[in-house]
Amino acid sequence: MKTNILKAIINLAKAKNNKIMEIYRSNTRINNVGDALEYYVKDLFCGTLNSNIKDKEKVYADNFSYLGNQNNPPDFIIEKGDGVEVKKIGGMRGSIALNSSYPKAKLFKNDPMITETCKNCEDWDEKDYIYSIGTVIDRKIKLLWMVYGDCYAAQKDTYEKVRKVIKKGVGSIKGVQFSETKELGKVKKVDPLGITSQCFF
Repeated sequence: MKTNILKAIINLAKAKNNKIMEIYRSNTRINNVGDALEYYVKDLFCGTLNSNIKDKEKVYADNFSYLGNQNNPPDFIIEKGDGVEVKKIGGMRGSIALNSSYPKAKLFKNDPMITETCKNCEDWDEKDYIYSIGTVIDRKIKLLWMVYGDCYAAQKDTYEKVRKVIKKGVGSIKGVQFSETKELGKVKKVDPLGITSQCFF
């Protein structure tokens, strides 16, 4: 493994500029704060905050086996290492939008939410999962957390049990035709700590 969370934290400690839109507007076409935060986290893992875009792309290719897409987790996978999901929150308090997925303690190859490209990016079945959560106010990073999924989320079966009960309940309503989908609805306080406050199933 060429990079890891410790290298990212060291690079964060050395970073002198927290104005993410200023960093990425000058040499890329990034106009969205969420996209800028994702690139910022990639650069922390690669030590490329001050590199030009061509150099960054080469270093990304050397360090990441998967570079993600907008609609499916994770945002990137460190080669022979962890999966990383970058999330932006707009204030000092806020919930993390997990799109159509429950939080992950680990990343599994058989997860229906990940792409075939992700599944086949290297030989793997299970990976540790890092949530990198940035508080961005006035286009500046105020806080950046890096939390392993198994320190934040319950095990997969906790969420799957609830999903199956909901699916069974919806399917038992007379006159309603149930259609298979990755999304089913929204529930609150699914996990033992009650931190999954808006989870899609």
